[in-house]
Amino acid sequence: MSAATVFDDLRPRLIGVAYGLLGSVTEAEDVVQDAWIRLQRSDLAEIDDLTGWLVTTTSRLALDVLRSARNRRESYVGPWLPEPVETAPDPADSVSLADSISWAMLVVLETLAPAERAAFVLHDLFGLSFTEIGTALARNPAACRKLASRAREHIESRKPRFDVDPTLHRNVVSAFADAATSGDLQGLLGILDPDAVLTADGGGIVRAALQPILGADAIAAFLTAVASQGPRKTMRAAVVNHNPALLVFVGDSLDGVVALGITDNRVTSIDFVRNPHKLNRIGHLDR
Repeated sequence: MSAATVFDDLRPRLIGVAYGLLGSVTEAEDVVQDAWIRLQRSDLAEIDDLTGWLVTTTSRLALDVLRSARNRRESYVGPWLPEPVETAPDPADSVSLADSISWAMLVVLETLAPAERAAFVLHDLFGLSFTEIGTALARNPAACRKLASRAREHIESRKPRFDVDPTLHRNVVSAFADAATSGDLQGLLGILDPDAVLTADGGGIVRAALQPILGADAIAAFLTAVASQGPRKTMRAAVVNHNPALLVFVGDSLDGVVALGITDNRVTSIDFVRNPHKLNRIGHLDR
């Protein structure tokens, strides 16, 4: 089997690995392309395990980008949220490994140190051995095992507990969309959890709240004000990273993606991605 064939077959997995480390499909694709370029420049006769080489190289490159991204994100305007991917309602219908990572997981992964994130993603999500991870991280397997363990504990302590009933999701998502687009203050207060949190990511490119908005009262007031300003917005229910969501449109133009966390018939978290650079993988309004 040629190197090109192996790479093409492995490409979805490589993008999934890089996306898990970076939270950005755009950056993940760039990393995988860089891995392909490096493979072309390498002596194939010296590579015993081409699959292992590609996974390790992609992981190293993604980790380098992640470390650099951490520095860039310190100057990022407002909160940083992952790049959403529109997915099938049923996780079994995912078309690639990048689609298999849940929104809640991506958000929590952002709180990990780069090495911890890499060890967890590569082992727990993609099944690499700690020996293989050690090669990618330039650490011994025991150290990688400890990194993954610390990451696992951190994730378990911070991972939100959302409802997973699709029927419940549809009802809550519909009620939220109706109240948010019409500016129905009481409707919003009825669907929001008292301790809900709204986080918006405009990247300094479009207008967005520069700090998380805490509590149902503040969020309802904010969304009501947004509904009363500017052009009228419409919302369409969707699923992003296997999470209930809404696509926000102004006319036929996608204005943002809202990922909702739902518990006990209430919206507990609202992640609003407005940065246009993060909306490339989202579909357009059906006519």
